[in-house]
Amino acid sequence: MDWSEWHDHYDVPGSSLARRLRAVQEQVRIALDDSPPGPLNVLSLCAGQGRDLLEVLAGHPRRDDVRARLVELDPRNTEAARAAARAAGLDGVEIVTGDASLTDHYLDLAPADLVLVCGLFGNITDEDIERTVDTCTSLCACGGTVIWTRGRSAPDRFPAICTWFESRSFERLFISAPDAGYGVAAHRFHGSPPPLPPAERIFTFVGYDVLHGFPP
Repeated sequence: MDWSEWHDHYDVPGSSLARRLRAVQEQVRIALDDSPPGPLNVLSLCAGQGRDLLEVLAGHPRRDDVRARLVELDPRNTEAARAAARAAGLDGVEIVTGDASLTDHYLDLAPADLVLVCGLFGNITDEDIERTVDTCTSLCACGGTVIWTRGRSAPDRFPAICTWFESRSFERLFISAPDAGYGVAAHRFHGSPPPLPPAERIFTFVGYDVLHGFPP
């Protein structure tokens, strides 16, 4: 899978990815609007080119309050994200080229006010999805928001993921319609975040093509 080329679908008008991007960005905007005054920490796992966050943050009144870390393995995507952050003057945004599954990337910013887990759950096993949800209790501050995505094609794991979040003190704020052609959700954490353990792997990125037996 060429994960840089994959992002081109965001620019196809009316595509499911373009519509998903708009839905995620709207939830990011709402989360920033609803956050209390003062500094805000944001984490993004498997951030790609950062469009979920950067395109919102560029014009948002809270932009200078945000310290964000976007972690992505593909260097072409991180270079695109860095260029976008520079162009928007987002000095508080750090782009890391690295393995987003490693807890060490998040230790100094967790628990965060906003956690983005977009484009990940369709590319890992169910066991790793639930492990990632469990780790979100350490990544997310009490009162913070997790925004996540997962396709609704069969087997539809979206309802199960909602249940996993909600059984861990996350309140459902938003879910996209089942027939939207994509799946986007936002959950607010009302628990007490346990310490994030260092030097642990949260998930193993498999890829939806491998998971579902698509040709390379």
